[in-house]
Amino acid sequence: MLKIFSLTAILEGISYLLLFGVGMPLKYLAGIPEPNIYIGYAHGFLFIAYCVLAVLFCYERKWGLKRFLIIFIAAFLPFATFYIDKKYLKPLEA
Repeated sequence: MLKIFSLTAILEGISYLLLFGVGMPLKYLAGIPEPNIYIGYAHGFLFIAYCVLAVLFCYERKWGLKRFLIIFIAAFLPFATFYIDKKYLKPLEA
């Protein structure tokens, strides 16, 4: 479960950056909405997967509400899922 959650955290962070760094500028500045549709679908799926896995992972590890909220809120902030992976998930792999 750790590897799946770690991979999902990284992919969710990448999709977030692609959506707001590539998709939105293409849609609103260049008038090309098509890439935004596909990036948006991928990001939506990865966002939901990250949130569900966060609940399951925190429950499995018996982590408290504070740690869960930190991990959950990270899904809404750019680069934050990369931080979660490095600070909370990578040390568990060692």
